[in-house]
Amino acid sequence: MSDIYLARTNQKLSFVRLHLDALSQAHNSNSWNKHGLIESYNESVLFHLKGALEAFIREVGERYDLALEAIHTPVELQSQLEATGQESPELNELVLLAGQPNGWLAKLERAYAACWQASDKQAGPQQGQSVSEIHVVQINPDHAQDADLLAEYRDWFAELNRLIERLRAGMQEW
Repeated sequence: MSDIYLARTNQKLSFVRLHLDALSQAHNSNSWNKHGLIESYNESVLFHLKGALEAFIREVGERYDLALEAIHTPVELQSQLEATGQESPELNELVLLAGQPNGWLAKLERAYAACWQASDKQAGPQQGQSVSEIHVVQINPDHAQDADLLAEYRDWFAELNRLIERLRAGMQEW
């Protein structure tokens, strides 16, 4: 076993740490582009959290010797495990967490999905605006909740880290 996804999971977790630090620094910045930096780091933290989760799902698939190129979600992992007649306590916990609508994992998934939403509320282009311009929905448009978002991202990172460590310990036992 190559453990390529173990290394990828660790790399994504490291990226989350780096971007959380950069987000914290952006909050304390007096730069002219402070809000742009904050928005950018908000999204990059979410991107790397989601990437770490997906890499870990593939890491689990790697442990069970599955076809990794077809695994991106817990549902795809479950499908392959069922096809090979295997059970996974790691998958069971991921499914349980994903099924809690007010849990940290569901909140992370919703926040990540919000990064991909766009708004078309304007009837037509304003003067000087391109017709093809996409109006991106900002996560925190007025920046009033910046500190709360940073704290929440840190909590999600800690929860994901604990989950991965706990599930890895279980995978090592057998």
